[in-house]
Amino acid sequence: MKAVIVGKPRRLGVPGPEARLSFGADRPEGGATQRRRLLVLEGKPAFELSMWCGTCQFLFRRLEGASGTLSLDAMRERLADRIDGLDGDVLTVFGSLLPDGEYLPLLLDVQPRLVLPGQDGDYFSGEQVATWGPDQFWGLPEHPRTPYYRTFETVVDDTAHLYEFVVPMVPPLWNDRDRVEQYAERMRRGSLPTAVAVSTLDLCRPAVFPHWGDDEHDDYEHWGLTHFLLDGHHKLEAAASAGRPVRILSLLAIGDSLSGPDDHRRLPALRAQPRTSRGARPSR
Repeated sequence: MKAVIVGKPRRLGVPGPEARLSFGADRPEGGATQRRRLLVLEGKPAFELSMWCGTCQFLFRRLEGASGTLSLDAMRERLADRIDGLDGDVLTVFGSLLPDGEYLPLLLDVQPRLVLPGQDGDYFSGEQVATWGPDQFWGLPEHPRTPYYRTFETVVDDTAHLYEFVVPMVPPLWNDRDRVEQYAERMRRGSLPTAVAVSTLDLCRPAVFPHWGDDEHDDYEHWGLTHFLLDGHHKLEAAASAGRPVRILSLLAIGDSLSGPDDHRRLPALRAQPRTSRGARPSR
């Protein structure tokens, strides 16, 4: 049985200026009028996230500030194998990297699959285009500018589908090859190491039909559950290469997600469902 444990919201974090990772917004150069929703690492924009409106495409897009990880040497041995519950000490230690706020602890087992943008299995050129169509200016799918891991998806109801992603702060190409292989070998022998992440749950659905291929438009709400890795970059790549599961202890940032308490309460049941693909199901 795969672990699916969702705790109760808890207050964690440090005063905003002291947080190494935080959520914010800026207005990019070039006359843009909308402020970008951001994940900020060490004071620099690291990822652009879905727009506030909830009707634009779901998004995580790596920016130049995503140039390092937040692994903590003091936690390396503690996380080298599985942890069996919502370890308060681990949550507090990693919570100290984040801004003060309400976080929902999640403990999940995932079997990651590494995806490259534009290639087989890419959400942005697959399921997202089927709903929103390509970008109306560039004529291309959205591009996350990073490899990422797909781990799970399931039906929410007739009008919504949940997609889960694990996003590394730096590309797997930067990982140490020997460490990846060491973890992969341990996993083949049955080890289940633990990674740590901060997460968002963004609900996005187009307000109008896109002006393209209306006969094939698939209109529904996309629930994007995204785990941004704080610790465990080598573990995720090792699990993907070995075809083995890895455990993720994550903190869902309640106040910085495009979703509400009722949506969060549904996560335990949704995440415990069988994995189910949306498939090509035109709505018109």
